[in-house]
Amino acid sequence: MKAKTKSKKVNKTWLNDHVNDTYVKLAQKEGYRARAAYKLKEIDEQLSLIKPGNVVVDLGCAPGAWCQYLRRRMSPAGAATGTLNGTIIGLDILPMEPVEDVTFIQGDFREEEVLAQLEAALQGRIVDVVVSDMAPNLTGIESTDATRIAHLIELAVDFAQKHLKDDGALVVKLFHGSGYSDLVNLFKSTFRVVKPIKPKASRDKSSETFLVGMGVKSRVSVNP
Repeated sequence: MKAKTKSKKVNKTWLNDHVNDTYVKLAQKEGYRARAAYKLKEIDEQLSLIKPGNVVVDLGCAPGAWCQYLRRRMSPAGAATGTLNGTIIGLDILPMEPVEDVTFIQGDFREEEVLAQLEAALQGRIVDVVVSDMAPNLTGIESTDATRIAHLIELAVDFAQKHLKDDGALVVKLFHGSGYSDLVNLFKSTFRVVKPIKPKASRDKSSETFLVGMGVKSRVSVNP
């Protein structure tokens, strides 16, 4: 009974924090599906990653807030609808409500056939930026979770090595804790510039952070 009461208290606290969250209110006001849009916005504004005319791949894109931000960023007037200058391809294991002009692929990024669909959607085009908000279902067992997170990031790095242009960029979400330093080292061995960023829109209590790699120095060839 005590455990249930504690759980209810935690849920109520989270709900209260969420409802009163500055970025939640801003997302509702500006028409974003989630507060996560402001994480990518801040990273982009710091590093000038996204430009009109780009080819961008969004991994783990549901519910679509990052796609919405990309859509506006790559529109001549910053509009959510109308002309899009560039290409956005989103992929997620979960369904996503359509975002205008965004190509969406539903599937598991860890599966070869889904990767093949993504490569087919690219039609041989080189990618300017890959953004990844992917996260596995967490078990609460640190070693298991660290392995699952690392696997997704390694797949994203592998994809970037095959498809990014030479001065392209990869943005991934990861968590401080077991395996963090190994992933930073992976980025350092793959990219010329590596920047860890904790956006203001990331909750203070969260161990979530983002790693940005710019300029590919280590490549993996694409199988013919």
